[in-house]
Amino acid sequence: MDITTSVEHPVPEQDLSGIVGHRFIYTYANGWQYEMYVKNATTIDYRIHSGMVGGRWVKDQQVDLVALTAGVYKVSWNEPTGTSVVVTVVPGERVLHGTIFFPHWVEEDGSKTVLFQNDHLDRMREYRDQGPTYPIYVVPEFAHITLFEHVGEDDETVVDTAPADLPAGFADRTN
Repeated sequence: MDITTSVEHPVPEQDLSGIVGHRFIYTYANGWQYEMYVKNATTIDYRIHSGMVGGRWVKDQQVDLVALTAGVYKVSWNEPTGTSVVVTVVPGERVLHGTIFFPHWVEEDGSKTVLFQNDHLDRMREYRDQGPTYPIYVVPEFAHITLFEHVGEDDETVVDTAPADLPAGFADRTN
């Protein structure tokens, strides 16, 4: 049976055009500020402007991206650090909900991850494997999207510098 037509397991139409090629900046209720660029249907780049691991940035993170329904998207991934993330984005309402599952070693010393991850993948995997992993530190938060803009797909210049190297007020932009 074709899963897309199964009554038992319906799959909504996968129109990802409302999020692919978009950059957005959002601030969680706890004050942590993040930036995500949905580079294409399988890859994101992101920067963390403030919070427990503020200053961290990543390019070419593989993700699972789906449309839950029209205008509602879910982006989920697992990082080399062992951190898992699920973000549900509703651009039309300027809201998202993210849940971050930090391994215990990141909760104990997140500063080890505050760098350009791509240059340190082996080190991140070593930290992950050394642990400790448990207990998992779960951070479920709503966030307000302050900037949501279409910048095009697969543009390597959108996230090309550390958060600390951006002009003052960059992450506070609204659109």
